[in-house]
Amino acid sequence: MRSTPTSSAPRRTRRGTALAATGLVAALTLTATACNDSGKDDASGKPGVGASKAADSGDGKVRVPADLANKLEEHGIDVDQWRDGGWKNWDKDKWLSAAKDFVNPVIKGLWKPDRMKSAKEANKTVSTKDAAADQGVGDPAPPPVQAQAEQTPYHQHAAPVGKVFFDSPQGSMVCSGTVVKDVNHPGRSNLVWTAGHCVHAGQGGGWYRNIAFVPAYNDLGRSASELGDAGPTQVAPYGAWWADWASTSGQWIQGGSETGGAGAAYDYAVLHVKPEAGAKSLEETVGAALDVDFSAPQAPQVATMGAWGYPAAPPYNGLKMFRCLDRPGRLSLSPSLPTMYRIGCTMTGGSSGGGWFRVAGGKTVLVSNTSIGPSDNTWLAGPQLGRGAESLYENMSRTYGGR
Repeated sequence: MRSTPTSSAPRRTRRGTALAATGLVAALTLTATACNDSGKDDASGKPGVGASKAADSGDGKVRVPADLANKLEEHGIDVDQWRDGGWKNWDKDKWLSAAKDFVNPVIKGLWKPDRMKSAKEANKTVSTKDAAADQGVGDPAPPPVQAQAEQTPYHQHAAPVGKVFFDSPQGSMVCSGTVVKDVNHPGRSNLVWTAGHCVHAGQGGGWYRNIAFVPAYNDLGRSASELGDAGPTQVAPYGAWWADWASTSGQWIQGGSETGGAGAAYDYAVLHVKPEAGAKSLEETVGAALDVDFSAPQAPQVATMGAWGYPAAPPYNGLKMFRCLDRPGRLSLSPSLPTMYRIGCTMTGGSSGGGWFRVAGGKTVLVSNTSIGPSDNTWLAGPQLGRGAESLYENMSRTYGGR
């Protein structure tokens, strides 16, 4: 996918970039100071509101909230059949596609540790021809930067980062995501930032199903053998948080494709989530959330950005969190589309949706998310978050925040 071949030799690091990178890691680490030592939610266990009302009702059945049940019925979908496995029907006529059609009733216990471990990466790669189509607008492809393993426990070093699980026609899939602050509900955010292609298939497709966020997945970074008989709290220390609403850009829904397509520059999404059980907000539970910077400068003006995520395609297996730090450049897939940020990074599929961060005013802020990369896994690109992304975020906060 690169426009030019690259060397695998280690790149030289400028002193200024190294210092900025150190500050970025330190600032992200400090966001976890509100976590309890166990990394577990100490909430009362009472069901919250919205989608979390779909918890076990005592008779062994899951109750689907009335508003979600009505939406399913409007599309001719039987609620009980959906809950009992009917969601696996990906008939084109019943694949909900429009922005207003998102529906994601909780199926309690669906995302068990083994199912999480078996989920495949959601990957978006572009061809060499597409990557070279910048016509002078973009910058040369960066040398690869080797991804570094995040320190464990994750809840102490990168608390806002986690994995996004969902079901697609191809099976169970996984992306990465970040807990972000809710401007209208300070200290009580239930918002998660990820990529559009982690929630919606794009042009000709629809909303994915059973979307859930697991913060600090595999908190201690255990190996596959060590996780062989791991319980839910070891794999998901804060539990699974189901999306009761999701928003992505109209450009992704209309133009997104297997290689990113015309939607790549708008490949972002925001989830509003609720726990399967519990009364605390996501931010209160994990002890951290990041501000979103919708006015970050153009790539050449930023010394360092860092991308965090859970790469799942070889040579990685999706069990551990990694990060890449680099000075961003610009990628343009078309003169008619906004340029994207691009950094050298060896993370593979599964890191999609993971947050990109920079230090601004002494604190870490989210400025993008992983969207596309090349088949040789030497760099990653993410959208610049402008007014459209800000409007989507504000509407999510205003309409669904505080539920």
